[in-house]
Amino acid sequence: MLDWSCKKTWRRSSYNTLWCLAGCSIGDFGTILFFQVNAIEWPVLAIMCLAIFNGLVTSILLETIVLSRQMTLSSAFKTAMGMSLLSMISMEVAMNITDFLLTGGAIITFWTIPPMLLAGFLTPLPYNYWRLKVYGIACH
Repeated sequence: MLDWSCKKTWRRSSYNTLWCLAGCSIGDFGTILFFQVNAIEWPVLAIMCLAIFNGLVTSILLETIVLSRQMTLSSAFKTAMGMSLLSMISMEVAMNITDFLLTGGAIITFWTIPPMLLAGFLTPLPYNYWRLKVYGIACH
C-alpha cells in the first residue's frame, strides 16, 4: 500500500514538477504567443500540438542544463530524456485544454496564464509523487 502522506516526497515531487512546468511553459507559451503576435492563421489543434512538442523540447533542455551541474552533459541529457514523458505530456495537455476552455482557442492572456500553470502543475503531481515513492527516482 502506497503512503500518500509523506511530506518529504510531496516536497520533492512538487520541486520536480515545478522545474518541468518552467521548461514546458517556455516552449508552450512561446509557441502560442508567436502565432498570436504574428497573427498566423493555423488551426487551433495544430498550434496546440506544436506548442506541446515545443514545451517537451524546452523542458528536456532545461532539465539537461539543471542536471549538468550534477553530472556530465551527456549523462544529464540521457537522464532528462529518460524522465517521465507521461508526466510532461499530461502537463502540456492540461495547460492547452485549460487555455482552450478559457479562450476558445490557442490564446495567451494575462488572466489565462495562472489557471494554465495551475492545471499544468496539479495534473502530473500525483503521478510524480507515485513515481518517486515506487521507483525512488529523484532527478534533482
